[in-house]
Amino acid sequence: MLSEKTGVERGDGRFPKGFALRLFAYIVAGHLVAGFLYLLFSVGAK
Repeated sequence: MLSEKTGVERGDGRFPKGFALRLFAYIVAGHLVAGFLYLLFSVGAK
């Protein structure tokens, strides 16, 4: 059996490294998709 639980806070008050990287990637990808949709609609409106 594993002695350490996965996903528990490490105690130093920071996010786990994988979670922070995934969150950053999702934020960047979300802004890119939103920017593309904005460009698509603004060009389509003309």
